[in-house]
Amino acid sequence: MQHVTVPQDRIGVLIGEGGETMREIEEAAEVRLDIDSENGSVAIESVGDPVTGMVAPDIVRAIGRGFAPDAALSLLDHDLRMFDLIDIDDAARNQNDLQRHKGRLIGENGRTRELMEELSGANVVIYGSTLGIIGQPEEVQAVRRAAEMILDGAPHGAVYSFLERKHNELTNDVDLTPE
Repeated sequence: MQHVTVPQDRIGVLIGEGGETMREIEEAAEVRLDIDSENGSVAIESVGDPVTGMVAPDIVRAIGRGFAPDAALSLLDHDLRMFDLIDIDDAARNQNDLQRHKGRLIGENGRTRELMEELSGANVVIYGSTLGIIGQPEEVQAVRRAAEMILDGAPHGAVYSFLERKHNELTNDVDLTPE
């Protein structure tokens, strides 16, 4: 059994209307979730395929870090699909710095975050002091590198150029894996 803590304001999203999202996760990941809505603790017990069940904590964590349940459940779509988290707070010296970093990662009208998604193919969410990424390893790596560039103070234009190069690399690679 594994335990994950979910922020209080995301418990409702994890449970879903009438428990719908919780049941969907339990069925898809072959687990049983015991959610303590008082403290945000979620106990995850595998009841089916243990390999499928190993993805459940990341699904719960992803929802807790701001992803929509459908995006989090996409972790089950492909063996290599992964969830990664960048702690923006680690790069910040103080609260003002954290806000500035978040603003740079989001961009004007959310454009920087949108471009990270569009050009990498990954899902990207900024919630609290974290940036969450769901995608294939090369997509996640591209977003992680772009976010690190922004946090290091690189101009947005340089980051967009990097993402466009990565996008071209990713789309020009021939995918030999069967669907």
